[in-house]
Amino acid sequence: MTYCGEVTVGGPADVHELKDLMITKVAVGPMNNNAYLLRCRATDEQLLIDAANDAHTLLGTIGDDGIASVVTTHRHGDHWQALAEVVAATGARTYAGRYDAEGIPVPTDVAVDDGDTIRVGQVELTARHLVGHTPGSIVLVYDDPHGHPHVFTGDCLFPGGVGNTHKDPEAFASLIHDVETKVFDALADETWVYPGHGNDTTLGAERPHLPEWRARGW
Repeated sequence: MTYCGEVTVGGPADVHELKDLMITKVAVGPMNNNAYLLRCRATDEQLLIDAANDAHTLLGTIGDDGIASVVTTHRHGDHWQALAEVVAATGARTYAGRYDAEGIPVPTDVAVDDGDTIRVGQVELTARHLVGHTPGSIVLVYDDPHGHPHVFTGDCLFPGGVGNTHKDPEAFASLIHDVETKVFDALADETWVYPGHGNDTTLGAERPHLPEWRARGW
């Protein structure tokens, strides 16, 4: 089956099979949050991005192999509602952006800064700190050596725009700047975008719209 990234709450997961990494996307909870399970194909080590909701579904997706770590992209409650239960069941090490860790009720084992590397088996992810949706939001970039990059954007970038900055002009200016300089300027159009809610996109599909996003202010 070809990966499309369209998942629904209560429906099946979708799996993106890369040469070194398997990415399983599942939708959970009343806010249609996406959670992503990354599995290194060389070592079978697993990492979860956003234990958002519905620990039963997440733990079923994880399976008997467990996870070594779980990354929370930002402090908003819909992205960590299952975190305590998932960590209790798996013993996973927790990661979050340094400036959002205090807003997450499960202790953060590793505070993440801009440019830090997070590993899952032999695969390396690079964290980028984007300010605006929250003070400490992070996105994770996987620069696939066999293909194009992949970026897990939490709530910082979606099809059609950046994340919600609640009509705060300063927060929007910060977020659009960081998204442009740390994501669009750094990565190619072929880069696949995995957002915190809804369908996937690519940077190439969104790049032409950056000026209109700036003009509208959200």
